Amino acid sequence: MPLDVRLAWAPAPGDRAARRSFAWALLRDLLAREGHPDATLTNPCPRCGEPHGPVQVADAPWRAAVAYAGGVALAAVRPDDAAAFAIDAEPVADAQREAAGGAPGGLLRWVRAEAVLKADGRGLRLDPGLVVIEDVPHGSGLSWTARLTESGVQYRGAELDGPPGVLVSAAVREDPAAPARRATARTGRRGPGR
Repeated sequence: MPLDVRLAWAPAPGDRAARRSFAWALLRDLLAREGHPDATLTNPCPRCGEPHGPVQVADAPWRAAVAYAGGVALAAVRPDDAAAFAIDAEPVADAQREAAGGAPGGLLRWVRAEAVLKADGRGLRLDPGLVVIEDVPHGSGLSWTARLTESGVQYRGAELDGPPGVLVSAAVREDPAAPARRATARTGRRGPGR
């Protein structure tokens, strides 16, 4: 079953606050296209309450996620029919990342694992090595499945068609018995070696 994700992207300003505002404008546009122009976005941190946590949508039956890759902001929404949803994105070519030894396990694995960890709600506070990823046979509408070894929670995932030169993965957790953590918005962490 496909993930049913709507994705938008555009070049974003360099400073953190401007990038966040820009990404949220993309989210609001996606939600308006789905008939929810008055949806409210918030992102309280589950630990401290400050506005740098998972993106949450009120007044619309949708989930939202953002990611940043180089100078691009990406925003995604999907129907709120899953326990969690997140995206991650990284530039395919990145001199800093390569100079630091590249992404552990390769870039595709890194982007998939980070999407899962963001959907889990803990992001990179959890070791990416705890994510076990398996490719799914072609034609299923999915690219891969994953599970967290420390909890056994299962995820479905797919690569999304994003901007040229940027790898984008989405992860969805549909297990209603799993803890209800919301998708994590990017908080400025730039990935391996940066």
